[in-house]
Amino acid sequence: MASQDPQDAVDVIIDQWAREVPELDTRAMATLGRLKRTSVLVQHELDRVFDAHGLASWEFDVLATLRRSGAPWCLAPTALFSSLMITSGTMTNRLKRLEARGLIERVANTDDGRSSLVRLTPAGQACISAALEPHVANQARVVSSLSETDRAALDQGLRALLTALEGSD
Repeated sequence: MASQDPQDAVDVIIDQWAREVPELDTRAMATLGRLKRTSVLVQHELDRVFDAHGLASWEFDVLATLRRSGAPWCLAPTALFSSLMITSGTMTNRLKRLEARGLIERVANTDDGRSSLVRLTPAGQACISAALEPHVANQARVVSSLSETDRAALDQGLRALLTALEGSD
């Protein structure tokens, strides 16, 4: 390796491929391997806060999406599943579970009598309010080892990749 950076788990894999199939271009494998491994490890760190607040990651995501939509914290199910990048069937199952916990309720859509909206209940508002600041503080802790320059470069690179992938849908 040309760099003085410490090796990570992906470097070990890439070194193994270089030894076994030296002509194989593993640059994309290294990037995506790091992205995938980072995602798994970050999710583990985020789950610590969610667990402390009695939430699964997906529950936090649904409640946070409703909360950030603004008062009255109410969205159509299609807006929810589109925002969360899940299927309508998955969304239906998740909404039933949150409704059973008393964190959301379905209310009539006054603009369209054929559909309903999903709204945070007072218990849902309290739950997301209690978890939000600790979650944001935890996110800051997770990235605290990066310099501002490294964070900006990472954000720029990930934004470019995300934009390209979202544009290919």
